Amino acid sequence: MNFVFDFGRVLFRWRPETLLRQALPQRVTDEASARHWVGQVFQAYGGDWGDFDRGTVQPPELAQRIAARTGLTPDEVTAVIQAVPGELQPLPDSLALLQRLRAAGHRTFYLSNMPAPYADHLEATHDFVRGFEAGIFSARVGFNKPEPEIYALAQQRFGVPAESLLFFDDHAPNVQAARQAGWQALVFTDAAQAERDLRTAGCWPD
Repeated sequence: MNFVFDFGRVLFRWRPETLLRQALPQRVTDEASARHWVGQVFQAYGGDWGDFDRGTVQPPELAQRIAARTGLTPDEVTAVIQAVPGELQPLPDSLALLQRLRAAGHRTFYLSNMPAPYADHLEATHDFVRGFEAGIFSARVGFNKPEPEIYALAQQRFGVPAESLLFFDDHAPNVQAARQAGWQALVFTDAAQAERDLRTAGCWPD
């Protein structure tokens, strides 16, 4: 079995509400305002932020676009953009799962919606990212999950049959799209649940 990992909320911490509380303390003062600004800034990772993931907009333009749309100042949006790398910290249990799969001889790959500046940061900062056999960051190929093109490109780059890939992603539409591409895929909640799911599927490397 060949395992494919998403990054945000799978291998790396991603708490947008917390990030915005820290980056925009004057705007985000409670749970309701946190939800509001998460929706406004990230747009469910479509819209402006989706273009950032796709690699078609860079941080200065992104800040201007979000500011014009939301009423935040460009400096406020820039503060959010710059805060993201600090939020993306490895999840210890997920990293342990990855290492156990590698130690058992399984090949590991990644497929992540990730803007180019953050992809560069993660590669430069975390050795385990460079330990994957291959991977795709959305901004480097011009497609985002759950678009079918990114799964086809990933399978081609990984060089293995679709049915031999097992994909972990926290977002159900991305999992469904992977299944439609012929992959096996599981919705990732946490490493313990992933292990239980793998055991149930008979894929755990005992």
